[in-house]
Amino acid sequence: MNDLSSSPTVATIAGLGDKGLDITLADGATHYFNYYWLRDNCPSSFSAMTRERSFDIFHLETAPRARTAEIDGDALVIDWQDEDHITRMPLSWLNAYAGGQRRPDPADLSRVAWFGDHYPAVPRFSQPDLVSDDATRAKWIEAMLVHGFTIVTDMPDSDAALTQTAELMGFVRPTFFGTYFDVKTHINPTNTAYTAGALELHTDTPAEEFAPGIQFLHCRINTVDGGESLYADGVAVANDFRKRDPEGFRLLSEVPIPFYCEHDTYDARSRQYVIELDQHGEVEGLTISQHMADIFDLDQKLLDDYYPAFCRFGRMLQEEKYMMRFLMKGGECMVFDNHRIVHGRAAYTASSGDRYLRGCYVDRSEMRSTYRALVSEGRFKA
Repeated sequence: MNDLSSSPTVATIAGLGDKGLDITLADGATHYFNYYWLRDNCPSSFSAMTRERSFDIFHLETAPRARTAEIDGDALVIDWQDEDHITRMPLSWLNAYAGGQRRPDPADLSRVAWFGDHYPAVPRFSQPDLVSDDATRAKWIEAMLVHGFTIVTDMPDSDAALTQTAELMGFVRPTFFGTYFDVKTHINPTNTAYTAGALELHTDTPAEEFAPGIQFLHCRINTVDGGESLYADGVAVANDFRKRDPEGFRLLSEVPIPFYCEHDTYDARSRQYVIELDQHGEVEGLTISQHMADIFDLDQKLLDDYYPAFCRFGRMLQEEKYMMRFLMKGGECMVFDNHRIVHGRAAYTASSGDRYLRGCYVDRSEMRSTYRALVSEGRFKA
């Protein structure tokens, strides 16, 4: 098995209690560890083959209690009182979990906000390089975690290329629009994106209970007049909104509103926070779409304050300070965090040329999982 962090070099048993033991670790502080936790997380509890827990603590007939405990080199050794079992636990495990800290997560990276002049600095990655090199793939996903927006270049002109690229990050995730979607002018459109009209800044499929996290937009061809792509970093806007309008920020981050998407074969509904906060209380992203916002079924007195805040924020999203504008080129794939980056499109002249984008989604949890696997040494291996 692999240690979780560097091992302390000095530790002493400070006392055995009825429900746990006290141990002084190398930081000089005395920490308490519960016997259930110690027994359940004995290294022998995990299978080197499946890397899952193979020990079932539900089957213990009595509560675990140490008969003896001692420090032996870099491990805590416990002889259990009512069980023919000895636990040898690395001190590094105790050091990592002392005080109830969360296990360090390499995917929990600080986000870097960006503004309207960001286009030249957008992280770009060649699709063949992503396919052939795991280190490049890790850098790509790290850029997604930090910036929320990347451009993949040198995309082959095929449906398979989009699937291959998305699966470098995770599994393709269907929505009520299907597994893939084609953005081009439709005869009988069921979505504003399928017209040549302007498309306001939004996040996709907010009516899904759990909207997909990462969007891929593969530009196959773009020769029309107009159709400039519009992107803004919701983190940058919401962070500034928090300073500009603290009460409006509180309302948009604490009061969920309804979204919908309905047509002949689906009727999706959800309630979402417009501004999303992470475990640290920092802005993680947005869920917003004016054309998929349902009739607000909130208390009308609450709407006296909520609606103006909602509109102030919506106008702020469109300020030039935040708006990144550019024309997508054939062979490029825009990859962006659908819970962070708002996107839209200027109107274009459908008869002036061809414009075809093919898109799909991957969940953010899949992206984080892939990143952890690429940059971390796995645990519980023999």
